[in-house]
Amino acid sequence: MSLFDRKSPARAELVPTVEDLEYVRSHFGGRPGENAVVMTMGALHEGHATLIRAARERVGAGGFVVVTVFVNPLQFGEGEDLDRYPRTLDADLELASAAGADAVFAPAVDEVYPGGRPQVRITAGPMGDRLEGASRPGHFDGVLTVVAKLLHLTRPDLAFFGQKDAQQLAVIRRMVTDLNFPVEVVGVPTVRETDGLALSSRNRYLSPGERRTALALSRALFAARDRLAAQEALHARALALPGAQERAETRAEALSRIGEARAAADAHAVAQAAEGGGADAVRAAARAVLDEAAKAEPPLVLDYLALIDPADFTEVGDAHRGEAILAVAARVGTTRLIDNIPLTFGATQGAAS
Repeated sequence: MSLFDRKSPARAELVPTVEDLEYVRSHFGGRPGENAVVMTMGALHEGHATLIRAARERVGAGGFVVVTVFVNPLQFGEGEDLDRYPRTLDADLELASAAGADAVFAPAVDEVYPGGRPQVRITAGPMGDRLEGASRPGHFDGVLTVVAKLLHLTRPDLAFFGQKDAQQLAVIRRMVTDLNFPVEVVGVPTVRETDGLALSSRNRYLSPGERRTALALSRALFAARDRLAAQEALHARALALPGAQERAETRAEALSRIGEARAAADAHAVAQAAEGGGADAVRAAARAVLDEAAKAEPPLVLDYLALIDPADFTEVGDAHRGEAILAVAARVGTTRLIDNIPLTFGATQGAAS
């Protein structure tokens, strides 16, 4: 009996070829709007399981969820870890099954690229040349080319990607919009280990000492988030002062004249917060943590720290208001790690206006 019999035990079917995928998709796919894909390079962990569960919840018990497991050679540059990238298909199949997948499409390279490396590819454009793209030239062209192929092959209504790879998510969304792919791209929040490290297949490469150093990535992001929260709280207090921004400094001076030095200093901080800005202070809070980690043993070697506009991945100015992403990439030992956190600037001012 086929494992795709809806009455059979819940276990994902391993689908190794495009022909098998077409058969499975045509015979067991969900109704329109109920077909989802989760694209991975294997070595699945709880972060991937979260994506699969999100897909299952969205399409319902009668929907169809396919997980792709394919280590895409097009997105690895010279000297990167293509050969040592972990391949754990049996464990991947178990995890995908437990999380609610119906099928695991795990093709060989020549199944996806039967004519060898494709001559025609999708380019990520200017957004793909920044940050990760600058560090890994051509990386996002390789990502978009395989994502486009897998979208054509799986024909989903919904495609789920993790927000940990924020730039990847952004360029995929842009491709889907610009090229009119009939699919909704769904971003799922980053899953972290108990110590704060963002879940990644590459975490297994870290020695205990390297892992301790690597924790600086998440600590830096959380320090920036906390700095922004404090700043937003000061903004809210500034708005509540009599006369708001234009009278906050006068209030500080008045408090100082009657000898309330501590209160004066506090009001002065409120006044400064009311004057706007703040993105630079958020960057500085994160950089202070990373600078300390650079002195650790083993050291953290920073690739970039960037506070960027999610629309185009360009750096935001100090007076930025609205959504932003604080992204970091660094190397610890031979392992390169990335992380990011979404931030919102000016939320208290927007709520008051």
